[in-house]
Amino acid sequence: MTSYVGEDHEIRVICGPTAAGKSAVAMFLAARMRSAIVSADSRQVYRGFDIGSAKPSVAERAAVVHRGIDIIDPGDRYSAAAWAAAADGWIEESLQSGTAPLVVGGTGLYLRALFEGLFDEPALEPARREQLASVTGAFDVPELRRWVTHLDPGRATLGRTQLLRVIEIALLTGHRMSDLHRDRARRARWRPRYLVVDPGAALADRIGRRIDDMLDHGWMDEVRQLMETVPAAAPAWKTTGYDAVRRLVSGSLSLAQAREIILIETRQYAKRQRTWFRHQLPADRVTRLDPTTSDWHAVAERWAASPAHSSGTSA
Repeated sequence: MTSYVGEDHEIRVICGPTAAGKSAVAMFLAARMRSAIVSADSRQVYRGFDIGSAKPSVAERAAVVHRGIDIIDPGDRYSAAAWAAAADGWIEESLQSGTAPLVVGGTGLYLRALFEGLFDEPALEPARREQLASVTGAFDVPELRRWVTHLDPGRATLGRTQLLRVIEIALLTGHRMSDLHRDRARRARWRPRYLVVDPGAALADRIGRRIDDMLDHGWMDEVRQLMETVPAAAPAWKTTGYDAVRRLVSGSLSLAQAREIILIETRQYAKRQRTWFRHQLPADRVTRLDPTTSDWHAVAERWAASPAHSSGTSA
C-alpha cells in the first residue's frame, strides 16, 4: 500500500467552540472520506467522564475509528505535549494505512502543540514553583488573566491551568512562553487546514439544549457512580460542568442552580474558544462553516476535497 507519510503533510482539522456541531460535521465527512478521527479534546481523554464531555456515542465509535478518547484515568494529569506526541503517532498510523485522518476538537492548546511544534521547556526549581503556587493558587480566573495580559498577552485567553503555567514560566525563567515557543520550537511534521464550525448567535441556545439533554440522559447517574471511585481532587473533575453536577448530586445545589452554573461556565468557555480560533489560526488556512445553513454539507465537502495550499474562505 502506498505510504502517505512525508514531511509537511497537510492534515484536515475540524475545530470550533463547544456545542457548535463539530462532531456531526466530522462524522458526515469521515463517512465520505473513509477517515479516522483524532480527537483534540482535553476533556474526552478521561475514562468514565462521558456524558458531560460529549463523547461520541458507541454507535459513532463503531462506525468510525476514533483516537484520543478514553486514554487516561481520571486521576492522571495529561499535557498538550503528551497529546501532541500521541496524536503524531495516530496520524502517521492512519496515513500509513491509507486512511485520511481528521483532527477534530476544540482544545486550541492541543492544536498549537501539534501544528506549531513543541518546545523544550527550561527546568524550574521545585521550591520556587511551590512558593509561587501558594500565591497564584488563590487567584480566580479573571485575576490570572490580568496577570497574563501583562506578562504574555497573547495567551490571556487560555484556561486556568494554562494561565497558571504561563505565569510560572514568565516569572521563574524571565521569558515569555510565547517567546520560548518561537525560539525553542521543534519543527512540527504536519501542516493544518482548518474548518472552523460555528453557528454564530445560535450557539447560546445550542449550549442550553445540550446541557438539558445531558442532564436528562444520565449525567447525574454518571457523576454519582464516579464519586464512588474517583478522588475529589482528580484532574478530570475540572471538566466543565462536572463540579456543579457533583454538588447537585450531593444536595448542595438545586437542579436549576446547577444548570445555571453549567450554562454560564460553558458559555464562558465557548467565548474563550472563539477568541482563540479567531486570533490564533492563520487566515489563509481557515474555512468557516455555519452548520445551521441549508448548504453546510456542500461547503464541508468542498473543503474536504479542495487541494493543498487552497486559501481560506468563509461560508
